[in-house]
Amino acid sequence: MSKDKHIGEDVSTIYAHRFKNFEIERDRIWRVLAASYFQMWVRPTDAVLDIGAGYCEFINNIEAKEKFALDVNPMTRLRAVSNVTVSLQDVCRSWPMESETIDVAFSSNFFEHLPSKEDLSHCLQESRRVLRHGGLIILMGPNIRFCPGIYWDFFDHHLPLSDRSMAEALELSGFEKRLVIPRFLPFTMSGKRPPAAIFVRLYLLMPILWRILGKQFLIVAQKRG
Repeated sequence: MSKDKHIGEDVSTIYAHRFKNFEIERDRIWRVLAASYFQMWVRPTDAVLDIGAGYCEFINNIEAKEKFALDVNPMTRLRAVSNVTVSLQDVCRSWPMESETIDVAFSSNFFEHLPSKEDLSHCLQESRRVLRHGGLIILMGPNIRFCPGIYWDFFDHHLPLSDRSMAEALELSGFEKRLVIPRFLPFTMSGKRPPAAIFVRLYLLMPILWRILGKQFLIVAQKRG
């Protein structure tokens, strides 16, 4: 068995256990997040890459001309809709995308699962390579500054990341910050029923609630040079 296949089966098992019974509800939430918030950063003519795409909730629901998903999880290919091109491989190896072919790179709740900061740097450098001049990277993840205890309740969390450390890593990798929101979404939808879509729309319209309930950072950065 190849290393990628072994890792992929492990990831698939974790995902199946963590998000069982709520896949449809999670997809509805991401439909709202994509249309009501993230679409402002993505043009319909863009090529978009979802790094660590998982069940493809973001990339399936964002409107874009070309859509790519990168993950080692074999379920990614099964969950992707027909217009998403899926690459099944470990993100810690060289990516199969050509240089300067992507307009927007996106990743949600993924980088904290990487084994090391060297692997994170590799992913950021690969993101910069595949992005076109002026391309954007959009990152969301649990902010250890606001959830230092429950951050480690997940067996596959390895890297302690905050809005500040991620912003610094991006700058060191050749990106310029466009937006940093230390508190954006609540911590996780794992193991519990996600909220109704109407409540997500209301939440996005009320940034004052982000400062109370938000425990995930959101960073948008632009490729320099």
